[in-house]
Amino acid sequence: MRKPIIFLTFAMFVMPAAAIAQSPELEDTCRSVAKSFFMTDQLAIGTVQSFPELKPPGVRMSYSTRQGTAPAEMTDIFECEFDKSDKPHNLARFCASSTCYAPSVDDAERKRRFEEMRILLSRAEK
Repeated sequence: MRKPIIFLTFAMFVMPAAAIAQSPELEDTCRSVAKSFFMTDQLAIGTVQSFPELKPPGVRMSYSTRQGTAPAEMTDIFECEFDKSDKPHNLARFCASSTCYAPSVDDAERKRRFEEMRILLSRAEK
């Protein structure tokens, strides 16, 4: 009987520590990239996970382009990777669902979209 209580108590202390590791600045920057990519101010965001301690630092979030979508129903994922976790973040790569955009991709159109997002982000972070 004590094991569940001990586990619950342990989880209460560990879970906030995991939330502290999140990076609101990285998350906001990734939201900005997603909104710019979809060319909308209204992007429904669900669950957000950020990893400032990884190399490269990154963010993953569920989203929907339809307003009013419940977070549990959001299955599309948007991901961002940055050169560093401090501003200016310098976008290194991003993915919308299974399509990724980076300076090193072979597809010229995806490479151009990446450069567009990098330019918009650098303008916003000045």
